[in-house]
Amino acid sequence: MNPQAKLIFTTSLLLGTTITISSNHWITAWAGLEINTLAILPLISKSHHPRAIEAATKYFLVQATASTLVLFSSMTNAWYTGQWDITQLTHPVSCLILTSAIAMKLGLVPFHFWFPEVLQGSPLTTGLLLSTVMKFPPITLFLMTSPSLNPTLLTSMALLSTALGGWMGLNQTQIRKILAFSSIAHLGWMTIIISYNPKLTLLNFYLYALMTAATFLALNSIKALKLSTLMTAWTKTPPLSAMLFLTLLSLAGLPPLTGFLPKWLIIQELTKQDMAPAAVMISLLSLLGLYFYLRLAYCATITLPPHTTSQMKQWHTNKPTHASIAILATMSATLLPISPMISTLL
Repeated sequence: MNPQAKLIFTTSLLLGTTITISSNHWITAWAGLEINTLAILPLISKSHHPRAIEAATKYFLVQATASTLVLFSSMTNAWYTGQWDITQLTHPVSCLILTSAIAMKLGLVPFHFWFPEVLQGSPLTTGLLLSTVMKFPPITLFLMTSPSLNPTLLTSMALLSTALGGWMGLNQTQIRKILAFSSIAHLGWMTIIISYNPKLTLLNFYLYALMTAATFLALNSIKALKLSTLMTAWTKTPPLSAMLFLTLLSLAGLPPLTGFLPKWLIIQELTKQDMAPAAVMISLLSLLGLYFYLRLAYCATITLPPHTTSQMKQWHTNKPTHASIAILATMSATLLPISPMISTLL
């Protein structure tokens, strides 16, 4: 793909995201989502591999369906209430349809089926955009409509997402699929608290985007797509593998790393809302995800390749680690001490 085309698609992504997150009217929010979808499709299919074309087709069909449902829910609400304002979504049927549409956009259970396949067919850099930038506009729509949505439905979807994201990631050997199920599990944590404290959802998303960006960029630098490749990557760039190790543990939510902060605050808020059973359940379900994060971290650093490996060994490189990866990885590991300051902002 030539640089001019890449610039146009990246600018369109930023434009679509900005339009959606800054709009008050449903039509402009829908237009922003459509611009986003059309801008990411060439980036998914740029390799012209059949798997990439398949991923782009699946992504287009699912996102088109979700956008249609967003438009249908807003039109139904406008039909009954005369309001096109995003924050004035009050009709119960519209709320239910919108919840389904946003869940489809994000990849929440039971509409998760497309996300691992699309991520597997995309390059790592496009996968990073799909996991972070493309999820921001739907999450902002969730935030703006959260007072109208059904908390019981959201809690059920969140618990199912965390369970399925952890369970399905256990048996994977493809790193992109593991990160896709990781994203589904993290979305469960964001969704469970959105009705009670939307700012916590936003904090969780920001920290998740930070840690995921560090992980994807490190894997892109190592050129690792499978666990077997990751196991032989230690000899190439030991410092980068060590940073990847810490970032993965932070994604798992282990203290004293950054990823523990949103989980801690969410469990605290759920307990305040008399939802202790839900807090216990989502905490136990996140242990499933901990297993595959530890497996990735183990393969990245602790496992040394055998002498008779079928993979070609990669030797030390003099190429320095990119500054952005170093900054993101450092932030992914060290932001927990400033949690008192963050909690005062919520």
